[in-house]
Amino acid sequence: MTEKTKPQSIRSVVAAASGNALEWFDFTVYGFLAPQIGKLFFPEGDTVTATLSAFAVLAVGYAARPVGSVIFGHVGDRFGRKPALMASVLIMGLASLAIGLLPTYAAIGVAAPILLVALRIVQGIAVAGEYAASGILIVEQAPPGRKAFIGGWIAFAMMIGCVLGAAVPAAVNSLLNAEQVADWGWRIPFLMGSVVGVTISIFRRHISESRPVSGADDEAASPVVTVLRFYPLRILRMSILLIPTAIIYFVIFVYAISYLTDEMHESAARALDITTINLIVIAVLAPVFGWLADRIGLRPIFLVSAIATLVFAGPFWWLMHRPDAGLVFLGQLGLSLLNAAGWALSITALTLMAPAAFRCSSVAVSYNACMAIFGGTTPAVATYLVSRTGDDFAPVYYILIATLVSLPVILRLPKSSGGAGPTT
Repeated sequence: MTEKTKPQSIRSVVAAASGNALEWFDFTVYGFLAPQIGKLFFPEGDTVTATLSAFAVLAVGYAARPVGSVIFGHVGDRFGRKPALMASVLIMGLASLAIGLLPTYAAIGVAAPILLVALRIVQGIAVAGEYAASGILIVEQAPPGRKAFIGGWIAFAMMIGCVLGAAVPAAVNSLLNAEQVADWGWRIPFLMGSVVGVTISIFRRHISESRPVSGADDEAASPVVTVLRFYPLRILRMSILLIPTAIIYFVIFVYAISYLTDEMHESAARALDITTINLIVIAVLAPVFGWLADRIGLRPIFLVSAIATLVFAGPFWWLMHRPDAGLVFLGQLGLSLLNAAGWALSITALTLMAPAAFRCSSVAVSYNACMAIFGGTTPAVATYLVSRTGDDFAPVYYILIATLVSLPVILRLPKSSGGAGPTT
């Protein structure tokens, strides 16, 4: 079986990667606006309850991702990567528009939170296929010797989406007073996201297709059923490879921010500044790590990153607990450097590991399962471990265990970014 690919252009890379920026923009925006959204859509009870309800809606979006994996994995493997990309970003954009225009509890009562939950579910389903379809398309089209570099732009887009997702709500809160934000200002980021989503969908009409191989046209079973039935160990290994990347990210950029503001008494603005700089560091380094992996191999970069994590995660975490903001920054910077390699190379590694005929389904299932089980739960797990043990270094132990678990998978990775993954 062979794959049919067309020459790649900068335009197609930008068009494919940009949807990931929108996905993480939406995730970050909703997180920053959760307190305002909670008061507007879940007004009964105290402020804490309302905010928790808003965060629960965020979790619902993650819970919907497995459904999206089935749907968009099927579309990507049966009908091509381009239809999956077109549909996912258009649905995301339209759902953002609907949230931006959604009446609040005061206007339509209990229908408001119900509709909000429904829209977040729709978005969760849509974004589930975005990472897989976009990353696979550009990695498949990339020439040998440039696959990891091209794949690194997916991670670049994701991190820039996070930066913008923090910057836009911050700007809204800076330019408007609290009453204006509560009245209509909170809608601005969602409306901006809808415009971006529709624009990306138009832009994507011109990207080249990388068609699925002939095995994906077998109508006997859905691609997801096929990969779960015949390649369960492959899917498990793909998920395990991602676990350290997911856990480190959510420890340093979600749990640690709460810790810095609540326990270390850093101002929210200072914590946001530190986080934003380090997200930009990951974004900039993603293509660099990809370029390096194309020259010395995926396996060496992953392996060095894992060993560095085992050696330096503890010292970097120690720095983040110092009372000096400069040391806190250096600690998070160090952990960000450890995290950058994983994000940079993951989509290329997963594409090469996946069965060629069922790449979209395989990558979507493994990625979303890992993010749902280990990514989204990490802040709660870290909080529980620290509370239960009384040891502020408990999150580091969690990171170290995840890294050790990933080592056998790393050692099975293809040496070259232009090669094929394991066959069993």
